[in-house]
Amino acid sequence: MSSRLGPTESFPEHRLGSQTAMRADLRFALLGDPVDHSRSPAIHRAALTELGLSGTYEARRSGQAGLEAAVDELRDGDLDGINITMPLKALAAASADRLTELADRSGSVNTLRFQDDLVEGHSTDAAATATVLAQSRFDRSAPILVLGAGGAAAAVLVALRGREVHLAARRGDLAREVAAKAGYEVRLVPFGTAVAGAIVINATPLGMKGEPLPDGVVDGASGLIDLAYGPVEPPATAEARRIGLPLVDGLEFLALQAGESFTWWTGMAAPLEVMLKAAKNG
Repeated sequence: MSSRLGPTESFPEHRLGSQTAMRADLRFALLGDPVDHSRSPAIHRAALTELGLSGTYEARRSGQAGLEAAVDELRDGDLDGINITMPLKALAAASADRLTELADRSGSVNTLRFQDDLVEGHSTDAAATATVLAQSRFDRSAPILVLGAGGAAAAVLVALRGREVHLAARRGDLAREVAAKAGYEVRLVPFGTAVAGAIVINATPLGMKGEPLPDGVVDGASGLIDLAYGPVEPPATAEARRIGLPLVDGLEFLALQAGESFTWWTGMAAPLEVMLKAAKNG
C-alpha cells in the first residue's frame, strides 16, 4: 500500500464528486457483518436505474480478509466503489492511501474509491449528519447527545464542532477514546443518562433487532436522529413519532449518506427522493 497521504477535502467541499470518467458497467459493493438486512443495494440500484446507468451493487458479509480482497479489486478496477459498515470502518480507514478531511478527523471510513492511483477513504456518515442538522426541523441551539463509541459515533462527532455535545456509551473506555479524538470538548455522561432538550443521535446498533434505548432518553429530547433500522421499526423511532419529536429515522439517514457516496463515486447528483423511496420499500 502507498504511504498515507494527508486529507484531501475541506468540510464544505464534502459533496463534490470528482470522478472524471465512468465505464459502461459500474460495480459497487457493501462490506460488513451483518449485511443481510441492508437496504443499500436497493438504494444504489434505484439510483443507477433512475440515471440510466448500467451497474451492480452487491452486499458481501465480510471480515478483514474480505475487506483486503475488495480493496485489491478496487485497485485492479474490478470495483468502482465500496461502502463499509460495522465492524470494519476503522479497518477501512487503515486500508486507504488517502483520507478526506472528514474521514481523517474521525478515523472512520464508510466509503472507498480508487482515484489518481490511490485508494481514498471518506465518511459519508459525517457528511449526512451535517446535512441533517442544518435542516430547519432541528433546533440549531439545542445540545446534542450522541449514543455510541464505534465508527459511526466517531464520524457523527466530526460534524458537531461548535455545539454542546454529550457522549454516552456502554463502554466508558471507548467513549473516552472517541471523545478525545473529536478535537473539541465532548462531555461524557453515563449511558442511559437523559440530557434535557437534547437532539439524540443514536449511533449504536440498538433498535436493529427491536431493542429499546434506555428509559427517558427519548422522552426528554428535542429531536431524534436514529441511525438504526431493521425489519421492524426501532422502538426509539416509534416513540419519537408517537410523541411528535422532530425525527430522522435510520432509513432516511441511510439514503442521505448513500447519496453522498453515490455523488463521490460518480460526480453525479444523487436522486435522493428515488433513493429514499427505495430505502423505505426495501
